[in-house]
Amino acid sequence: MEKLNPPPLVTDSTQTADPPDAPDVAHQADQHNGLNLFWRTFFLLALLLIGSAMAWIQTLHEMEQEPRAIQTARHIATVVGLSRAAVLHADTAALVSLFKTLYEQEQLRITPSSPSDVVEPLGQDDLSLNIAAELAHRLGPNTPVAKSVNHVKGLWVGFAVAERQYWLQTDLSRFKVLTGRSWLVWLLSTTVLSLLGAAWMARLINRPLKELSFAASRVRDGDFAASALNESVTTSEIREVNIGFNRMTQKLAKIEQDRAVMLAGISHDLRTPLARLRLETELSVADLNAREHMVSDIDQLDGIIEKFLDYARPGNMGLKLVSFAETVDICLQGFRKRNDMKFKQAIEGDLFIMADPIEIQRIITNLLENAGRYGKSPDTGVALVDISAKSQNKVVLIRVRDHGVGVPPEQLKQLTTPFFRGESARTAANGTGLGLAIVEKTILRMGGEFELINATSGGLCANIKLQRGFTEVTNRFDRRYLGAGKK
Repeated sequence: MEKLNPPPLVTDSTQTADPPDAPDVAHQADQHNGLNLFWRTFFLLALLLIGSAMAWIQTLHEMEQEPRAIQTARHIATVVGLSRAAVLHADTAALVSLFKTLYEQEQLRITPSSPSDVVEPLGQDDLSLNIAAELAHRLGPNTPVAKSVNHVKGLWVGFAVAERQYWLQTDLSRFKVLTGRSWLVWLLSTTVLSLLGAAWMARLINRPLKELSFAASRVRDGDFAASALNESVTTSEIREVNIGFNRMTQKLAKIEQDRAVMLAGISHDLRTPLARLRLETELSVADLNAREHMVSDIDQLDGIIEKFLDYARPGNMGLKLVSFAETVDICLQGFRKRNDMKFKQAIEGDLFIMADPIEIQRIITNLLENAGRYGKSPDTGVALVDISAKSQNKVVLIRVRDHGVGVPPEQLKQLTTPFFRGESARTAANGTGLGLAIVEKTILRMGGEFELINATSGGLCANIKLQRGFTEVTNRFDRRYLGAGKK
């Protein structure tokens, strides 16, 4: 069954717009993220430990070959010497019994040598060559050594007794080095232990950095109280960093508090004479045109002061469930009477966001003011503004777009810089260069994302991503339609 979506709520009966196609800002940011510090440290430590373990295993493998070959050759030479002595001093009738006893008790087989014997020489591996060289050194250079006689496998060593040649066979497996399977088990065990050790060390190393990163993010959001680090850690270097960071945040909090108090005082001190000037202007200036201009200038000064206060507002705010459609309707009340602006809306029904009700109105109003001021069409002189919003999983994508000339690409990133004003704004005297900076700062304080881009068909797009709010009605709607879509 096809998944059902809620119908869009069109708040303007005369004009509609397509749903927003805002780019996924978080996805673009993730494309620039590499491995985090934990995994980078883990991989480097694991590589170091595994490489060291393999080097040690290879070193031990090389070092144990020659001692093992010498030990094996000495043992075989001793057995050959004892066997030669036993054969030499035993009676001919007792030789068969002697050979049988040696085979049953010591797994040593002594058989007479014959010119017709089929002999397979010893292998060419390092251990076999070392054993053959050591036996030749101890028993004589002409001592035959083979790994098979008459198709019988084993370690065969020839010796002579009274001009008769014999073969001594022993089990070669007792002299072999560790097999490849044994080395593989050792290597796998070492690898697992190395990975566990690397994970533990990486976590131990990165824990202070993770705490510092979290505290820095809290400072960025203006929450200085939740950014304190532990000043009693054992490691002296980390303790000094934590102490320095805490002192820095305390100083920043004091600076932020002093700035807020200073700006509040400035606002109070300036607004009192401005109100007095406005009253005196309305009472004493007889020229109606001049009086209107003077009142407009006073209102503009009051608005500039308000902008400064908005930008300097503290970082903490409480988020509530807010209906986005109602917020847009409230913000549009002051713009609908303007002849130089027209609006298109496409907002999903029952769309709620988690935001501060007053601040989200400031955001929408600032964006509408910016669009009305700088987004007018060169042909008509009218600013056509599209306002659209749609839900995407647990977030809401909002777009406010004008159809003006847009902004030069090199200036896009500077538009949210405090006091920066684009080319079209520098000739106007009614802006402070704080509008978009306030918008970005407020959205970040609410845990959202903000991006400015040029539309492909012209105009500036403000893309906003905020946390979606869920009401009881919304939850029932989602369960109904999402559940139907899964059938």
